[in-house]
Amino acid sequence: MLQTCATLVAAVGLVAAVGCGQTDTGITTTVKAKMAADDTVKAYQIDIDTRNGVVTLKGDVDSVAAKTQAVEIARSTEGVRDVVDQIQINETAATGGLLEPNDNRAGAAVSDAAITSAVKAKFLADAMVRGLKIDVDTRASVVVLNGTVSSRAEADKAIVLARETEGVDHVVDNLKVAR
Repeated sequence: MLQTCATLVAAVGLVAAVGCGQTDTGITTTVKAKMAADDTVKAYQIDIDTRNGVVTLKGDVDSVAAKTQAVEIARSTEGVRDVVDQIQINETAATGGLLEPNDNRAGAAVSDAAITSAVKAKFLADAMVRGLKIDVDTRASVVVLNGTVSSRAEADKAIVLARETEGVDHVVDNLKVAR
């Protein structure tokens, strides 16, 4: 009987440890990395947010295949409970048309994605900043940092690295220091 109880307690502990192993920020980072490595998706056009294990995908892609692949990448990521698909297929790209000369949306998306990637790369290369714990989102050259860091010094270093990234106009610090 004691052995059965011990086994049950160990199993519950294992399930809890596995279930809590991926933070929302970690899930977002993993999904972004997988999409960035995927030639079909072209992740620079997709915004990824995670709340309580539910991943929301927003943005524009060039084809149905890219949309399907993005959703599949998110669903297959460890820790993801559900995926909310708000991806739109870019009609201009799908029909082979060109953007109007005054339409800067595509250029802005590429620039914002490039900024996000550059900031994340700096975080991952820095010994002080735990890049996997910080979510980076960029809109109109404004970088928003979310997540929990171990110290104010780590948060300050992340902010400096983000500010020093080419193309960044402003950094919004939403970082929380763990207690």
